[in-house]
Amino acid sequence: MFKRNKYNYKFRLNCVEAVLKEKHSVTWVAKQNGINRTNLRLWLGFYERYGQEGLLGRENRKYTPSFKREVLLTINKERLSLLSACVRFNIPSESIIINWRKSYELNGQAGLIAKSKGRPKKMQQPIKRKARKTTKPLTREEELLIENEYLKAENELLKKLQALVQTNKKQKP
Repeated sequence: MFKRNKYNYKFRLNCVEAVLKEKHSVTWVAKQNGINRTNLRLWLGFYERYGQEGLLGRENRKYTPSFKREVLLTINKERLSLLSACVRFNIPSESIIINWRKSYELNGQAGLIAKSKGRPKKMQQPIKRKARKTTKPLTREEELLIENEYLKAENELLKKLQALVQTNKKQKP
């Protein structure tokens, strides 16, 4: 799945070529096209390092904790800027590295482990009754226990329905 790009490939390529081939300044090209200078510098870095393929859209990548740690250690050891680290490790945005750094400083190596995304499951799995193994007819006591279980479930359902109706009545006025 590809993420939506705000600027398409041709637009990026035209901006980069305006700087490199037409010898315009980064600031001038950015103002002419209404883009951020930092984005243009990032595109230039990707173009110089990876060629035209560096300007293509990327798939959403999942980075391993060891890769994240390697990036952070390299930045500290070699005193790389975020922009040059993005270009060197082919990371699309500086904010990704900033988030890694924050979580690494707060939680150490455990902070670099990817957390599950999305809404957590709240509902419990329904309790299923075991299937009967015998074909013997039920005793009166067993019949009453099954009926009691059914009536309790029905009662719970009615209570939930009544609570839902009352909350809806409170929200209407």
